[in-house]
Amino acid sequence: MSYYRHHVFFCCNQRDAPERCCANNGALAMQQYAKQRIKALGMSGKGHVRINKAGCLDRCEEGPVIVVYPEEVWYTYVDTQDIDEIIDRHIIGGEVVERLRI
Repeated sequence: MSYYRHHVFFCCNQRDAPERCCANNGALAMQQYAKQRIKALGMSGKGHVRINKAGCLDRCEEGPVIVVYPEEVWYTYVDTQDIDEIIDRHIIGGEVVERLRI
């Protein structure tokens, strides 16, 4: 068994202009939002869910991006509603959110 049931990485990389980067699309705020939501749901910690910041995940052109392990599913998002949908449907419900998948 894995240490975490789900491990979610938010690309929070900052690139110099004019290159696109996840940091310029609110990635850090969205990572903090997801982390607090998981904690509020009582789902954080060993055997549950871990929400992490990551350096460059090298998909900034499709971003902002996150990747959910162990399924290795890549997502993009726009706002907290998208993050909620990923948490509710994928993390809790086990269903890949196809509309956000990249």
